[in-house]
Amino acid sequence: MRKIIAATFVSLDGVMQAPGGPEEDPVGGFKFGGWTFHYFDEVGGAAMEELFSKPFALLLGRRTYDIFAAHWPYQNDQIADVFNPAVKYVATHRPDSLAWQNTQSLGSDIVARLKELKQEDGPDLLIQGSGNLTQTLLAHGLIDEIRLMIFPLVLGKGKRLFGDNAMPAAFKLVKSQTSATGVIIATYERAGAIRTGSFAQEKPSQAEIERRKNWK
Repeated sequence: MRKIIAATFVSLDGVMQAPGGPEEDPVGGFKFGGWTFHYFDEVGGAAMEELFSKPFALLLGRRTYDIFAAHWPYQNDQIADVFNPAVKYVATHRPDSLAWQNTQSLGSDIVARLKELKQEDGPDLLIQGSGNLTQTLLAHGLIDEIRLMIFPLVLGKGKRLFGDNAMPAAFKLVKSQTSATGVIIATYERAGAIRTGSFAQEKPSQAEIERRKNWK
């Protein structure tokens, strides 16, 4: 069974838009494109090398596909060497315009197609960027692993990793490290349902009882 892995750069307030440069995604008047640039060091670079060291297929939303397809086929580096030959699965309403090599559309029912792909033999499916697609998969409980690079800054506005429709689930931290620039690199794996408890007193005060009534 193949896993779906979401690997994302994210700010402290959950923004993932345009981490690579000002022209990457200025939609909505986003002013901070390239916010990851000054935080990368050897630790961050090694984490990226590890992410791409195993075989994978790329899973992309249409906007991220367009960004990647306009860049990586024209590069000659280690990332281009693995991105260009990899199979790319893309969520799009315009399948005829997918010109990057080894690219195919996920079709009209993205969720159903990904459920099929997860059951097939093959490399894991790696999401890069693709915020809308990621939120769709979180809403259906299809993401098995989340790898975050959490940068020490607050961006305020911008496209965010998590929306309001994610399926509630617990995740466990399986690996973490911190770079010299303060970036937290963390890997989380799905760990079943959310468990709840309570620190409330067995016999609440009358004030607490009234508070509960007022907050319903």
